[in-house]
Amino acid sequence: MTPIATTRLFADMPGLESVLARSVTVLGSTGSIGVNTLDVIAHARQQYGAQAFPILALTAGGNVEKLIEQARALKPKRAVIGDEKLYDALKTGLSGTGIEVAAGRAAVIAAADMPSDFVMIAIMGAAAIEPALAAIRRGVIVALANKECVVAAGKVFHDALVKSGAQVIPVDSEHNAIFQVLGSGDASEVELCTITASGGPFREWPLEKMRGATVEQAVAHPNWAMGRKISLDSATLMNKGLELIEAHFLFALPPEKLAVLVHPQSIVHCLVSYGDGTTMAHLSAPDMRTPIAHALGWPRRIASPARRLDLAALGQLVFQKPAHDRFPALNLAIDSMRSGGLAPTVLNAANEIAVQAFLDRRIGFLDISRVVGETLDADAAHGSNGIAGDLDTVLGTDARARVLAEEICSRVGL
Repeated sequence: MTPIATTRLFADMPGLESVLARSVTVLGSTGSIGVNTLDVIAHARQQYGAQAFPILALTAGGNVEKLIEQARALKPKRAVIGDEKLYDALKTGLSGTGIEVAAGRAAVIAAADMPSDFVMIAIMGAAAIEPALAAIRRGVIVALANKECVVAAGKVFHDALVKSGAQVIPVDSEHNAIFQVLGSGDASEVELCTITASGGPFREWPLEKMRGATVEQAVAHPNWAMGRKISLDSATLMNKGLELIEAHFLFALPPEKLAVLVHPQSIVHCLVSYGDGTTMAHLSAPDMRTPIAHALGWPRRIASPARRLDLAALGQLVFQKPAHDRFPALNLAIDSMRSGGLAPTVLNAANEIAVQAFLDRRIGFLDISRVVGETLDADAAHGSNGIAGDLDTVLGTDARARVLAEEICSRVGL
């Protein structure tokens, strides 16, 4: 398998002017990644001129007020709200601006298909699969801040990339770090690729205390300002498991060459060890604007408003092995990666359902991993874990797993 994300060395480096002239689409502009992307673009315009990174389209799921605010400030050609019920509010809010407005899932996919040079995929969850594929099929630069779509449909993404020649640049801090570090060597020479985990808010909690964890405690990430879904995945360590699967697909690294280390400071984002004994590390302050700026400027570097790293002030870096016994979600993800086929698709769908059930206070914190594990077992018992060869199969499996997970949530609910 060839990698989805490949580092490419350029004999003729494009000029900064051509990089700054790239037209941009941001899918999921009102979420954490989307807001940070627009912040980096605003900073670039201050540094390089008001015409830097013209915006072609912005999309949001349901935060219509924020989308209206962004569209009025940035003047995209089109603004799209995923929730069709909010179309009238969007149309009214942008009346007189000349900005095209649209609503619904098909409109979000159509926005991804607009002729921009750069697409930021900042939509959460498996909902990003079809818009991301629409962008990849155009053969443009696709900045991927969503791990779930690669986890659920890795082979489909791989096949689309091979056909289109698109350049995928991961924006997750760990995968962006791997992307940069692999520029110093060939992936086939990698001995071990280690991604780091903060350990989340429950890193030192015993199981019995985690049993009673509240939603507010679970989403209070110690280092990163993220949405509730990602913050909760960090609390269970499912986020790290999903990232292992993502790295497996993005860089064509076999499971035995992937590992996790707990690193509470979130300064070192990856370590890549080569056969000659060299280990390369990527370090930066825990600020998503750093990998976003790297993706926007690639293969050049552009100025970013991100926090700078001060190692002297930090004093020391701490690393620990993950507690597999207290965080079974990580084990479930590793097993799914090794199983391959549609197991990661089932894992991701079940996790999304279980996470939402916990956020809705229908199940307990420890039930999240239980629901995911039982969904995987139930799906395997039906003999339906085949090959993720096409999008229809992936989407069908995703839908089936969600139904199974909902049934299990109802049974184990509080």
